[in-house]
Amino acid sequence: MALLVMGLYVALIYCEVRCDLRRESGLDEVMSVGRALLGGLHFLLPIVVLVWCLMLLRLSPASAVFYAICLMLLIQLSQEGLRALFARRNLSAALRHGGLSLIRGLENGARNMIGIGVATATAGIVVGTVSLTGIGQVLAELIESLSFGSVFFMLLLTALVCMVLGMGLPTTANYIVVSTLMAPVIVQLSAAHGLEIPLLAVHMFVFYFGILADDTPPVGLAAYAAAGISRADPIRTGLQSFYYDIRTAVLPFMFIFNTELLLIGVDSIGHLLVVFSSALAAMLLFVSATQGWLLARNRWWESLLLLLIAFSLFRPDYWRDWLYPPDQLQPASQIAEQLRSTTPGDSLRLQVEVEQESGRLVMRELTLMVPDLPVAGRLQGMGFVTEAEGDSLRVIDIGFMSPAENLGLEPGYTRRIVGYHESLQQPSHWWFVLPPLLLLGALLLGQRRRMNNNREGEGR
Repeated sequence: MALLVMGLYVALIYCEVRCDLRRESGLDEVMSVGRALLGGLHFLLPIVVLVWCLMLLRLSPASAVFYAICLMLLIQLSQEGLRALFARRNLSAALRHGGLSLIRGLENGARNMIGIGVATATAGIVVGTVSLTGIGQVLAELIESLSFGSVFFMLLLTALVCMVLGMGLPTTANYIVVSTLMAPVIVQLSAAHGLEIPLLAVHMFVFYFGILADDTPPVGLAAYAAAGISRADPIRTGLQSFYYDIRTAVLPFMFIFNTELLLIGVDSIGHLLVVFSSALAAMLLFVSATQGWLLARNRWWESLLLLLIAFSLFRPDYWRDWLYPPDQLQPASQIAEQLRSTTPGDSLRLQVEVEQESGRLVMRELTLMVPDLPVAGRLQGMGFVTEAEGDSLRVIDIGFMSPAENLGLEPGYTRRIVGYHESLQQPSHWWFVLPPLLLLGALLLGQRRRMNNNREGEGR
C-alpha cells in the first residue's frame, strides 16, 4: 500500500509538471475547474490513506490519523523538490522552499490550535462537572419521563436540548459539550427500548442539532454575522434562517432509523449507488413538498403525497416492518432453548419488568450479547440469577459489574424476565421502494399534463 501511494504521488506530480497545471493565470484569466482539480489531486492522498487505515486495515483512529499526517508532511516537504526535478530546475532551492513551507505550515497549525485548545480546556470543565455531579443521569431520567416511553419524542427532546446547549459555542466546544451530555442519554434510553443505534449515528445526531444553534434566535452567532453583512435585523435574519434550516431537521431522524444513510452496513458499490440514489431522490422530493412546487405548483394533497414518498424512500424498512414484523415475543420459559441454539457473540433481546423508584412497574427491552459459556450458565453470565415463575423468570439477583448491571438494571428493582424476541425472516426492504416510485411516476405524469394544459390555455 505504501509503495502504491508513493508511486501514485510521484505520478501525479509528474503529470502536473508535464501538463503545466501549475502555470499561474493572469488577472484576467480564470483557471478552469478541471485544471485546478488536476493540479491538486495529490492532496487527496492523505484522505485515501486515512479511509484505507480505518475501513480496511481496521486501525484505531489515532493510528490512522498519524499515518495520514505523516503523508501530509512528506507531501509538503517534497512536492517542490519533485516539481523542480521533473522541470529540471534548481533542486536545492526547491528543497529549501519545501522545508520553509513545512515550517510555516507547522507554525500556522500551532496558531490555529490555540483556539481549539482553549475550547477543549473550557469544555473539560463541563465534562468534569458532568462526571462529578451526575447531571447526565438526571438528564436521561428527565427526558425519559417527558417522552412517555416514545423513542421519537425522546429524540425530539434531545434535539431541543442540543440546540440550547450549542448556543454561543464554537464548533469544537459545541461538539464536546453535546456529545458529552446528550450522546450517552440517547445510547442509554435507546438501549432501554431495545433499539441499537450506532455511536456514529448518535454523535452525528447531537452534533447536527448543536450546530443548528448558530442561527437559532436569540443567540444565533451566524445570524448576527449575516445580518451585519446584509445590514438587516439580526432577529429576523435568525428566524428566517431557522425556518430554512428546520426543514432539514428531518435528516438526522432519518439516519438514526436508517443508518445506511451514513454508509453503515453498506458493503458493495451497487448497494452504495442504491442508497445514494434513493436518499438524493428523497431529499429532492422533500424540498419539493416544502416549497410547494415540483413540475408545477403542488396541490395540497400532492405535497402530502410527496412527503409520504420521501419518507418511504428514506425508510423503506418502516413499511416492511409494519407488514412483516422483524421479531416475535416468546415466553421466558423457552429462553433456555433459545440460548442453546444461539451462537456465542450473537445478541439476545430480552423484555424485563422493572420497578421504578416511584413503585410503578415498567417494561424495558435490553439487548445483551450471549457469552461464550456453557448453555446452563449463559443467562447468569449476562447478569441474571433467576428462578422459574410460570411462563416468566423471576429475577433473584443482578450480577455485580455484569452486562445487565451496566445497562442500568439494579438488584431489588428488577422483577422478572417476561420473554425474549425471536427474529423472523423478512424480505429485502428495497422491494418496498417500488410502490413509492410508481406513485411518484403517476404524480409526475399528472403534473406534466396539467403543465401542458396551462401552456395550451395561455397560447389561446
